[in-house]
Amino acid sequence: MEYTSVAYLEAKGKSLVWMAYANNFAGEDIMEEGFNPNSGYVYLALENGTTIASAFGQDVEYIVYDFQTDEEMIFDSFEELEIYSINQTEK
Repeated sequence: MEYTSVAYLEAKGKSLVWMAYANNFAGEDIMEEGFNPNSGYVYLALENGTTIASAFGQDVEYIVYDFQTDEEMIFDSFEELEIYSINQTEK
């Protein structure tokens, strides 16, 4: 039986989150970096309102909180986030 420690999954999640930051947001100010032990999410909260997160070392998600609708939107890819951002800009 193979065991995977939480520390391994946290490290894997951090590497994915930082790679997504480097590829898509390099230069954006980071408000907070953290790990939520209750949800397993490793995250980077950016000054622009986007949070890059990975739960248990899985693919990253891009999370945006809409203060007008009080909704949290989760995007599975940077491309989905870009389309959302363009649509918001056109409003």
